[in-house]
Amino acid sequence: MLRSNTCGELRLSDAGKEVILCGWIQKSRDLGGMTFIDLRDRYGLTQLAFNMDTNADLCSTARKLGREFVLQVSGLVKERENKNANLSTGDIEIEVTKIQVLNEASTPPFTIEENTDGGDELRMKYRYLDLRRSNVRANLQLRHQVARYTRTFLDNQDFIEVETPVLIKSTPEGARDFVVPSRMNQGEFYALPQSPQTFKQLLMVSGFDRYYQIVKCFRDEDLRADRQPEFTQIDCEMSFVEQEDVLKMFEALVKYLFKEVKGIDIDSLPRMTYADAMKFYGSDKPDTRFDMRFVELNDLTKGKNFKVFDDAELVVGICAKGCAEYTRKQLDELTDFVKRPQVGASGLVYARVNADGTIKSSVDKFFDEAALKTWAEAMKAEPGDLILILAGKADKTRKALNELRLEMGTRLGLRDKNKFSCLWVIDFPLLEFIEEEGRFFAMHHPFTSPKPEDIAIVDEMLQLQAENKLSEDCISPRANAYDMVINGVEVGGGSVRIFNKDLQKKMFTLLGFSDEEAQKQFGFLMNAFEFGAPPHAGIAFGFDRLCSLFGGADSIRDFIAFPKNNSGRDVMIDAPSEIALKQLDELGISTKK
Repeated sequence: MLRSNTCGELRLSDAGKEVILCGWIQKSRDLGGMTFIDLRDRYGLTQLAFNMDTNADLCSTARKLGREFVLQVSGLVKERENKNANLSTGDIEIEVTKIQVLNEASTPPFTIEENTDGGDELRMKYRYLDLRRSNVRANLQLRHQVARYTRTFLDNQDFIEVETPVLIKSTPEGARDFVVPSRMNQGEFYALPQSPQTFKQLLMVSGFDRYYQIVKCFRDEDLRADRQPEFTQIDCEMSFVEQEDVLKMFEALVKYLFKEVKGIDIDSLPRMTYADAMKFYGSDKPDTRFDMRFVELNDLTKGKNFKVFDDAELVVGICAKGCAEYTRKQLDELTDFVKRPQVGASGLVYARVNADGTIKSSVDKFFDEAALKTWAEAMKAEPGDLILILAGKADKTRKALNELRLEMGTRLGLRDKNKFSCLWVIDFPLLEFIEEEGRFFAMHHPFTSPKPEDIAIVDEMLQLQAENKLSEDCISPRANAYDMVINGVEVGGGSVRIFNKDLQKKMFTLLGFSDEEAQKQFGFLMNAFEFGAPPHAGIAFGFDRLCSLFGGADSIRDFIAFPKNNSGRDVMIDAPSEIALKQLDELGISTKK
C-alpha cells in the first residue's frame, strides 16, 4: 500500500505517529513562514503543514504544487494550534517530512468544493471531477448504503438474487424500447428490458418462490428530473402470496431502510384507494405531508348564473390556511400559474375569509355572503384562510388543482424534505382508455390480475367487445395492484399477477391482441403457465428515486455516478454518437435515406 492511513481517519489520539497519506490537493495557503495544504481523498481532508524555518526546501516545493496534484506525503501527526471544528480531522495536522508528486494536474474547469462555481452541463462533462466533491461523493455512498441494507433485509427473508437477461424481445405495450441490432440475425433486433417482468414470473414457475434483483432497466422516453433512459430497480417477486403478504413484506423493507439509512422510525403505512386519491388530491401519488384536501362544491355553486360554474362538470377547491392576506399581486401570480399550459386551467376563483369573519371573493357579483359562507363551512375555512377554486372537466380540473395544491404547499413551506409521509395507494383501475388509440390499455401491465370480485366485469367487457359495443364509458374492473408513495413520489409499484392461462388469454383479448399476436409476443409465458404456475405477486422500487428521497434531492441524477442530461446525452463521453459505415454494413443496416 502506498499509504498507511486515509485522509479522514486520524485523530488527536494519533499524535506522535509517523504516517503516509495519499490524495489530491484541495487547496493550499502560503502564510510566509508556513505553508498549509489540505489533502483530500474519498474519506476526508487532512491538513499538511510545511515550516520554512525547519525545512525550507520542502516548503518551497510545496508552494509550487497546484490544485488537484496527486501526492504521497510522509510525516508526523501533531496537535493543531488553530483547530477546525467543522472537520473530523480538525484537531490534528501532519508535519510533513517527505513529499512525492505522484501526478501533476491541469487547473480544473471548476472548483472541487461543496459549493462549486461549475454549472450543470460543465460538471456533467467533467463528471469524474464532480465526483471528487464531498457532497456528490456522499450521494453515491448513500446509494451504496441503500443497496447494502436492501440486500441484507431481503437475504434475511429468504429471497434469492437472480440475474435476468439484458438482451430480450421487444414488446408493443408500455414505453418505447431501446433496440439493439443483431449481426448474426440480420434484420432482427433485441430490446433492452424496461423491467425483468416476464423473467421474474418465469422464475416463479421455476419454483424460485422469493426472487429479487437490483437491476438496470431502460426506457426510451422523454426525460425529466426523476427519469433517466437507464435507471435501476429493486425488482422483487414472491410465490404463494396474496396482496396483503406483499404489502406487509415491502412495508417492512422500507421501514428497515428508513431506520438503518436515516435513523428514522416510520409508522405503519396508511392505505388509500385510487378513487380517493384522485377525489381528494387529484393525483394517484398524493403528497400527504400536508392536508389541503379537495372539497367538491358543485351543489353550492350551481344555478347562480355564473357560467363558469354552471357549465362545469366539476367545481372543486382547497383551503390555504392563513393566506387571506395574500395581495392582489400574489393572487394574480396564482392565476397565471394555473393558466400555464402545463397546468391547463382556464382561470382561478378565490374567496378571502377575513379576520372579522366576513368573506370577499372574486365573484361577489354572482354570490352573496350567505352563499360564500356555505363554501367556507364546506371547506372548514376559518378567519384568515384563503379559498381557491377551479372549475371545468372533472379529470382535467382535478389534475390542475393538484398542481395548485403542490404549489401552495411549496409556498407555505409544507413540503419539508426532512419530513416523510408514506402510504400505499391500492385498487387502481385495471384498464385505461387511450382516446388517440381508440382502445383500452393495461394501466399497469398485461399480467396484472383483476380483483377476484371484479373478474365478472372482465367477462362483461369481453361480451361488449364481441358485440362491438366496448367504449371508454365502460367502467374498468379494479386491479390487484398497489403503489408505494412517499412525499408525493411513486417509489414502488406492483401487482398480483395473472397465473391462470385462461384469464391471461382473456386479458390479451380485451387489450386487442389476436390469438396469433398474443402467442407471438408472449407465447413463451403462456406456454409456461401450461406447466403449473403458482399464485404470485411482486413489486419494483425505483432505486434512484428512493435514494434521492433519502438524500433530500429533487433530481435522481445526483445519485447516479454517470447520468445522462435532459436530452438523454452523456456529454462526458459524447454518447449517443454515429458509428462507422463498416459497423452498419456488418449489422445489415442501410444508410440510404
